[in-house]
Amino acid sequence: MEDIGKVKLYLLRAMYIFIFVGLGLSNTPEAISEMGVSTDSYTVINAMLMGFMLMSLLGAFYPLKMLPILMFELLWKILWLALFALPMYLNAGLDEYAMGVAFACIIGVVLTPIVLPWHYIINTYFN
Repeated sequence: MEDIGKVKLYLLRAMYIFIFVGLGLSNTPEAISEMGVSTDSYTVINAMLMGFMLMSLLGAFYPLKMLPILMFELLWKILWLALFALPMYLNAGLDEYAMGVAFACIIGVVLTPIVLPWHYIINTYFN
């Protein structure tokens, strides 16, 4: 097994905790307030984000085993920015909601590649 280094492991743990806290503060109150009230696409998204939040907490304890969580985090944010936010920005501009999501996505797209152990990912998942 490739040596990752303590600093990289702590950065990974910090990223998982950052995601856990961020989703806990932004998504969980809304998701809890909607429980049992309705069932639409927003409740599905909230449930998925709560699952993602809990998997991120698990990543704080098992940072290398949960790397697919961070890889998914990076991928969906790149896709959302490229396929949804950028065309909207170029056409009509971003509304307030899209600006907030874009800001959160840009933070993730900047920070996640910094903490990911790319050599480990390539050797583990692509060799």
